[in-house]
Formats: sequence, C-alpha cells, structure tokens
Amino acid sequence: MAEEEKKKGWALKQHSKAGLAGEKEAHVLLGQQLGEPGRFAYAALCGISLACLFPENEQSSFRTEFIEGFVKWLDLPDAVLPAMTAFASGLGGEGTESFAQILLKDPILKENPALITQDLLSFSLRDGYYDARARVLICHITWLLRIPLEELEVLEESLLESLKEQKEEESETAEESRKKRERRKKLKRYLLIGLATVGGGTVIGLTGGLAAPLVAAGAATVIGSAGAAALGSTAGIAVMASLFGAAGAGLTGYKMKKRVGAIEEFEFLPLTEGKQLHITIAITGWLCAGKYGSFTAPWSSMMRSSEQYCLAWESKYLMELGNTLDTLLNGFVNMMAQEALKLTVLSGIVTALTWPTSLLTVASVIDNPWGVCLHRAAEVGKHLAHILLSRQQGKRPVTLIGFSLGARVIYFCLQEMAQEKDSQGIIEDVVLLGAPVEGEAKYWKAITRVVSGRIINGYCRGDWLLGFVYRTSSVQINVAGLQPVDLDDRRMVNMDLSAVVKGHLDYMKQMDTILKAVGIKTKECRLEEKGSSSLLSPPARTAPWAADSETGEGENPEDAADGA
Repeated sequence: MAEEEKKKGWALKQHSKAGLAGEKEAHVLLGQQLGEPGRFAYAALCGISLACLFPENEQSSFRTEFIEGFVKWLDLPDAVLPAMTAFASGLGGEGTESFAQILLKDPILKENPALITQDLLSFSLRDGYYDARARVLICHITWLLRIPLEELEVLEESLLESLKEQKEEESETAEESRKKRERRKKLKRYLLIGLATVGGGTVIGLTGGLAAPLVAAGAATVIGSAGAAALGSTAGIAVMASLFGAAGAGLTGYKMKKRVGAIEEFEFLPLTEGKQLHITIAITGWLCAGKYGSFTAPWSSMMRSSEQYCLAWESKYLMELGNTLDTLLNGFVNMMAQEALKLTVLSGIVTALTWPTSLLTVASVIDNPWGVCLHRAAEVGKHLAHILLSRQQGKRPVTLIGFSLGARVIYFCLQEMAQEKDSQGIIEDVVLLGAPVEGEAKYWKAITRVVSGRIINGYCRGDWLLGFVYRTSSVQINVAGLQPVDLDDRRMVNMDLSAVVKGHLDYMKQMDTILKAVGIKTKECRLEEKGSSSLLSPPARTAPWAADSETGEGENPEDAADGA
C-alpha cells in the first residue's frame, strides 16, 4: 500500500507540474523549454554517455542516429551537431560532471530534476520502439543527475496506468462504434493470434489504438502535452501496438503449437499481472517433487519489473533430472565425499582421474538425464532467440535471468541472437547463475553485441556437482558457474556467490538471497526505505563498471544480503 501511495503522490505531483507547463506553452516539448546552455549540456551529456556505454564500432550507427535525432528534439541549431557527434564518438568525457552541473542549474529543473528522465523517456518512445540501449542510457543519465532509479520505474508504470484509466472512462456507445468500424480490418489478426491472446492481451493492446485520441489525453500528465499529442495521432496508434506486440498479447499469446526440432514443450507463464514498458523472463534450471515442483516457484519474490514471465520448457526431462539430483545427493554422497569433492573443484582440476571411486560407480545415474537436458537447453535457447527476434514481446527491453540449465538456455539464446542481424537493442540485462557453459572470455565476447546493459555471471567456486558433470572432459576446461569470466568489457560483472551457494541445488533454495546479491529487487526489498545502501542502490544498477576494474567482480553477496 505504501508503494502505491508513493506512486500516486508522484503522479499527482507530475500532473500539477505538467498542467502548469501546459498553460505556459502547450505544444513545446519539455526539453525545448530548457535554456540554451541547458539544452547544449543535456545533449552533450547524452552524447558522452553513449560513447561511454556503447563504444563499439558496430554501435556507431546507433550513437549517430540517436544524437542527430536528439539535437532536433531539443531544437538546437545545426551548428552544434558536429560537436555532439564528436562527443558521441568518444571525445570530451572529462566534461561529464560539468555538463551535469550546468543542466541541473536550469530553472526548470531546480525543483524537479526528474523531468529529464521524463523527457528522455518521451524521446525514446517517439517511434514506438523502446530500445534497450535507450533504457540503459536513461538509467545512466538518471544516475549521473543523482535521480533515484525508482523515478523511471514509476514514470513508466504511471504512463501505462494513465492510458488504462482513460480507456475505462470511455462510453460504451463510443467503444461499440469504433469496434464496428474496425472489426473487419482487425478480425484476421485476432484469429491468427488465437485464443491465448484473448486471455492474455492487455486492455491497451486489445483495443489496438481504436481509442487513441481519448487514451492519449491521459498521457499528457506523464510525457507532456506534445508527447501525448504524438500518441494520439495516427502514428501514435502504431506506437502503442509496436511497444506491446501484436494485439497486445505479448508473450502470453505465444504457445508452441507443434514440436520444433527436438523441443517438446515451450510456453511463457505470467509471474505478475501488471504490464510494463520493460519485461523480465526467468528460466528455471530443473524441477523436483514438492515445494519446487513448478517453474514459477523459485521466482515468487522477484520484482525486477511489473511484467514478468517464466519460461516453461521440457518439464518431463527437468523433473527427471531434479529427482535424480536429489537422489544422488541424499542417497549416495556422504559428508566426507562432499568435502573431498569441494577441495577437488577448488584446486581447479576437473578431470575423471580425481573423483572418488564411490561416486564414479553411480555416475550413470546422473550422466544420462544431465546430458539430455544439456542438449535440450541449447535447443530451447536457440528457439527463444528467434521468439525475441520476432518481437513477440513487442518492441520493449527484455531482461533474462536463469540458474543452472536455465542459464544455459540464456547463453545459447544470446549466442544465436549474436549471429542474426537486427539483434541489438532487444536485451537489456542478463543474469546467469551457476551456468553450465564455457567460461573462457572468447566465447562470451559475441554476447556483448546483444546485451545493452549488464552481463552478470554468478558463480560458486565450491560447486562440486557442477564440476562433477564436466569430469569427462579430456582436458581442463573453464566453467562459468565455477569461476569468473575474465572478459574486459564494461558489461561483464562477475559475482562470487560462494558465501550463499554451498552446493548447486542452493541456486533454487537460496534464490531470494541471490537476487538481492546481484541487485534484483524482491518483494521484501519493496518494503525497504528509499535510502538504504546496498547493491540494490541505483548507482550499482546504472554504473556497471563500478565493479572492481581488474577482476570485474562485485561485492560479497553476504554483505549485500545483510544490507538488504
């Protein structure tokens, strides 16, 4: 309740300020109301940040297009474009703090700096495509200006709430009239989406934009009158449809109707009832009888966004694997063997010669189901890649998080996406926990082309079970779930979870603590006061290079858990 009251209060405050701004200059974009020094500093700050966040050559077109469009958005003279292009190319980084101070001194921002976040969001949504790189940039600018990241989350949610409220206020007669006019045009699309869409589509998406002018009226309090006018136009109809996918059904409208290769099961299950401008997909690594018998169980407390899904995949094989793991641990491995195995893994030797004979005698119990699931995880990952590339989720940023074989699904998803064109700007952050994949940096380099924000590798040095399933390798190999990935890239963040994860099964049992450690909010965190200091603070989220510059490793998860 306290969280809802905070959101309502913030929205009312924005409504008041937007109203005053509307009386003063109804059709002038917020950014254009800044003084000329403020607008110059604003554009420069974005240019420098683009170069800092996305310095790669393959990102040059994104940087250039963004800054050119932004200069026009702010109504800056064409003469400043060469300077802004230079900033976006990597020059002038030392002026970041100066530009931030100039911007904050603008009279319009003195009382409410969060208006910058509002303006950047409006600019990023103007074409109906919320690029993941744009959201990472907004988060970074928000952090540079010392604006709490929660302001962006509330702004995104308030925009959707405003749209839905306006839809509910429409008269039944007007709604029926529009439906009749559009029925023939929309019928074919609705039939193609299928029954799942009817159950899962949002209010905004299902109306497609049939109520665009009235709906957009409510958006004026959030993104400004000029931005709302754009949403109410013919182009605005395409904007909303584009953001939320075909008919607004998003991922709930997708279910594999027939087998795809070796895959037998692939379906998205909603974890939350809300809708958001960015989504999270969680992927479970195995199933077992009892408390953790469902795909959704490990993620019950996660609050990464208001729209979260869980991928249900190959449950028959994952249940067999989970029961086998449980049997192996409870029946065959005694405490002495576990301690010996931990020492084996810690020594960095992962070969068949070092494992106790007592464990090798029961190896066949685990080898077959593990091998089957390894193969299927790779296939599921590739299929997920093509679902995301087809924009089934709409044109919104996606965060992926998974543990064990779920992390392997994500790894192969990203590898597949990296081989395709137009794969950038879809994925915001990824979190791989106890990943049974290659740990050498050269295999992870391609992933950086796809991920806009952070690539978090959560590992446990003493995970003997993960080491055991790799024992048959003829040479020593690096496993990402056992050690840091030594990749020199600002996106790469290695988190040593050894203080929390004592064995591979703890990735499921200790998920709430792990989520806090890697900086993902849980329901418990929502109850915390705004100013608490931990890995959950905005700087940790928006400045991924804040990790140790040489090792790329984050803080001790026990410290994060204590702070949370």
